[in-house]
Amino acid sequence: MKFLSRIVGIVLFILFFGFALKNTQEVALRFFLGYEVHAPLVLMLLAFFGGGAVLGVLAMTPTLLRYRRSQVHHKTVATAMPAGREPQATGQAAHPDAY
Repeated sequence: MKFLSRIVGIVLFILFFGFALKNTQEVALRFFLGYEVHAPLVLMLLAFFGGGAVLGVLAMTPTLLRYRRSQVHHKTVATAMPAGREPQATGQAAHPDAY
């Protein structure tokens, strides 16, 4: 399986490298107020892909922090409980978005 994943990785690298070599023409990215940037198309695509990945990670950060905080809370509750006892019911069902 490891061998197959390396072969797939090498094939994808060759395909993307060939794509980059075919798209070296210069393009202009025009902003407001007459400002524009000239760069090869492949670099523009790479920059926007990287920017999108960074924005995606930043969008997931609050959810990840909330999940980690919930894990720490559950771990402290579990270690504070005496062994062999179950927590007492409070009469209310826990809401899944409570944390």
